[in-house]
Amino acid sequence: MPVDPTMLVGGPEWAVGGVPAGVGEAAQPPSSDFGSMLGQQIGKLSELQTEAADAGRALATGTATDANAAVMAVERARLSMQLAAQIRTKSVESLQDILRTQI
Repeated sequence: MPVDPTMLVGGPEWAVGGVPAGVGEAAQPPSSDFGSMLGQQIGKLSELQTEAADAGRALATGTATDANAAVMAVERARLSMQLAAQIRTKSVESLQDILRTQI
């Protein structure tokens, strides 16, 4: 399906957040293992959930200065949680496939 260039959306109101400087494969030390990387990502997910809860609370009490930012924080946390759940599901399915493999 071709991409319709008229449907492209730009501008700061659609910015979800960029990748912070130093994030990526080159920034991590070569000796980092999968367990520490997974722990870091779970920590980031927890931070996103906390930020979303704070933003939602501020929006509900009327103390939020920017309603759009609060909604974006909640949506970012929701999508991150969905991604984590999908990764978990695929990991469990892969492990079950490995355990079912007969030697």
